[in-house]
Amino acid sequence: MLQKYIRIPLIARIIIAIVIGVFVGVVAPSWTWIDVLGQLFIGALKAIAPLLVFMVIMSSISGYQKGAHNHFKTVIILYLGATFLSAVAAVIASYLFPIKLALSKATTANGADAPKDLGSIMNDLITNIVSNPVSAVMKGDYLTILFWSVLIGIALQMASQTTKSVIQDLSSIIGKVASWIIQCAPFGIIGLIHQALVETGTDGVMRYGQLVLLLVGTMIFVYLIVYTLLVWVLTRQNPFPLAWWTLKVSGIPAFFTRSSAVNIPINLNACKNLGLNEKSYSVSIPLGGSANSGGAAITISIMTLAATHTLGMEFSIPLALILCFLTAIASTGVSGIAGGSLLLIPMACSLFGIGNDIAMQVVGIGFVIGVIQDSVETAVNSASDLLFTATAEYSDLRKAGKPVNIKAAVARANQAN
Repeated sequence: MLQKYIRIPLIARIIIAIVIGVFVGVVAPSWTWIDVLGQLFIGALKAIAPLLVFMVIMSSISGYQKGAHNHFKTVIILYLGATFLSAVAAVIASYLFPIKLALSKATTANGADAPKDLGSIMNDLITNIVSNPVSAVMKGDYLTILFWSVLIGIALQMASQTTKSVIQDLSSIIGKVASWIIQCAPFGIIGLIHQALVETGTDGVMRYGQLVLLLVGTMIFVYLIVYTLLVWVLTRQNPFPLAWWTLKVSGIPAFFTRSSAVNIPINLNACKNLGLNEKSYSVSIPLGGSANSGGAAITISIMTLAATHTLGMEFSIPLALILCFLTAIASTGVSGIAGGSLLLIPMACSLFGIGNDIAMQVVGIGFVIGVIQDSVETAVNSASDLLFTATAEYSDLRKAGKPVNIKAAVARANQAN
C-alpha cells in the first residue's frame, strides 16, 4: 500500500489533496478533526527543520574545496552574486506588491514583536547570535543556528575527508527524514486548507493564487532580466540565445522532475554539447545543485515578507538588505532537498521577530502552493547552473583574448542534441 502511494508523483498527490481539502472545507466545515492533520504536519516540520538547517549549511560549507582551477572562481562569484540579487529582486517585488496570507487568528494576535530600528536589530543579532547552539536547535532559534553552522562548517574544512564524509552522511540522513515528512504533505495540506476555509473563507484561499503569481512572476523576471544582464556584462554578447536554450534543455526537465540533483546529468550533457571545458563543468554543475539557489532565495524572501504584511509590520531598507544577505547565505545547500527553501523560512522570519508558530504556518502555505512554486524554483535553479557555467567560461575566454560566439555555440549545441 505504501509503495503504491509513493509511486504516485508528489505533485499529483498534492493536487488531489488540494481538491479534497477544498471539497471538505466547503461541504463539511464542522469536521474540525481534519484540522489535526495539518497540525501534525506543521508540528513535524517544526521539529525537524532546525536540525536540517544546521546540518545542511554546515555540510555545504565544510565541503568547499580551495585551490580549484579553470573557471571555478568566476562560477562561484556568479552563483553567490545571482542568489543575492534574486533576494534583492524578491524584496522589491514584495514592497511593490504586498500580499497578506491566511493565517490562524489565534497565533497572529501575539506572534510577532517587530524590530523598531536598525540599532535594536543589530543589538539583538549580536547578543543572541552567540547563544548555545544545542539550545538554539531545540528552540528553533535560526539566527543562532546559522551562525554556528557557518562557523563549525569553516572549521570542518581542516578536518579529514573521513570526518567530512560523516558530516555529509549525517546531513543526508536528516534530509531523508525530512523527505519522509514531506511525503506526508498531502495529508497535512487537506487539514491546512480545511482550516483556512473555515477560518478565513474563500477569500483567504484566493490569496494563495496571488502569492503564486508574485513568486512565479519574480522568478521569471530574475531569470530573463537580472540573469541575462549578468551574462551580458561578462560576455558583452546577446545573452538571450543562451538563456532561452538553457531554459529549454535544462529548465523544462527540471520543472517536471522538481529535482536539481536529477537534472545534473542533463546539464553535464548540455555542457558537453556546448563544447565547454569538462574539468570545469564537471565540478561547477554538481556544485550548482546547492550553491546556486536564486529561486530558493526568492521563495524565502517573498514568503517571509508576506508574513510581515499579514501581521501589519513595516520593514526598513537596512532590515531588508540584511534579509537579502542572510537569505543568500542560507539558500546555499537547499536546492538538493525537496521543499528545502520552505524549511528556511522560519530563520528569515526570526529576523523580524516572528514566532515559530506563525513561521511554520507560512511553511505550510508554501507546501500548498508548492505544486507550481517548487517546480518553477527548480527550473530556475537548474537552468541557471548551466547558464552560469557557460557564462563563466565565455567570460574568462573573452578576458584572455579568445572570445566565443555564443549564438554559434548554441546553434552547434542544438545540432548535437
